[in-house]
Amino acid sequence: MQRMTALFSAALLSLGLAATAQAQQDSAANAEQPQATAPAQDFSDQQLQQFADASQEIAVISQEYTEELQAAEDEQAQQEVRMEANDKMVEVVEDSGLDVDTFNAIGQAIQQDPEMMQRVQEMAKAKANASNDDQNS
Repeated sequence: MQRMTALFSAALLSLGLAATAQAQQDSAANAEQPQATAPAQDFSDQQLQQFADASQEIAVISQEYTEELQAAEDEQAQQEVRMEANDKMVEVVEDSGLDVDTFNAIGQAIQQDPEMMQRVQEMAKAKANASNDDQNS
């Protein structure tokens, strides 16, 4: 269970990178809208599953790009690594069927709702177990 918590923490930390770059790209739109705290809304099981799936992939991307970021020689190289990582993370989120705003909202909501965090962790664990069962067959 600690591994799952670490996984989601890594995903949420990496999401901060994605959210920062997304905010830079959409600065004009974001300037008009105040930054929302986690909206009190219910997410469907499908959305939570999509979030869990995307979070696992984002955690892997985050780990890969963290190593590249540390190896970058200067600020320009670091910025290029950040942008490439951001693009990949946004692509993973969109491929999951969610938009970045919904993904971010779910991420914020699970940080504030331990019950929802538990549900998402169980979804991710169930999917990982199913994948392992498929590979072992």
